[in-house]
Amino acid sequence: MAARKYISEQRDSAARETRRRILTVAEKQLIDGGYHAMTVASLADGAQVSPQTIYNSVGGKAAVVKALYDDRLAGDDEPVPIAERPEIQRILQQPDAPAAVRAYVAAGRLLYERAGALLGTLLQDGPGSDAELRSFVATIEGERRIGNTNLVRFVAERFGLPPGLAIEQAVDMVWALTAFELADRLVRRCGWSLSAYERWLGDLLVTSLCGSARTG
Repeated sequence: MAARKYISEQRDSAARETRRRILTVAEKQLIDGGYHAMTVASLADGAQVSPQTIYNSVGGKAAVVKALYDDRLAGDDEPVPIAERPEIQRILQQPDAPAAVRAYVAAGRLLYERAGALLGTLLQDGPGSDAELRSFVATIEGERRIGNTNLVRFVAERFGLPPGLAIEQAVDMVWALTAFELADRLVRRCGWSLSAYERWLGDLLVTSLCGSARTG
């Protein structure tokens, strides 16, 4: 049994290393040449594996892009959902609404640092007529909307929203203000520092969701 377990662990480790190598090559090819230039064949050549290994380890081109995005967003390839990560759990530990909102913005800054370059490359020309890229964009926007909703509901249930501000309207505000395109315009295109962007977004969201720009 011990020998069999050791062999199984070796196989798991080798499979994980193969997947990691494929995603590393995918990231370089995407950033260097863009989404449309990357193919399963080019990935296989760069990672020195067969195309079938790409499909077996990760999946097709769309699956590779999504796996790479998820790994970069999380900061590693551990099977721990974003919602269970320390930076997200920290939001739930804050003593008041402004502090929770600012913790959320800080987490968003971290995610931008991890995946901003990749996402910028994927979105720079828009999804166009590529069905797989359109599906990817729709998926990550849906995931972002879920995260926005979780924040708003947490603030509403724990601390309360300003009078007259409905939950769905608050989610719309957060969804619009935390859009990657807005961060990209300010940080990459306008030259803002990430700290300046974080302060600006934090003040704006605190004012919108809490009625004050002060952290309590």
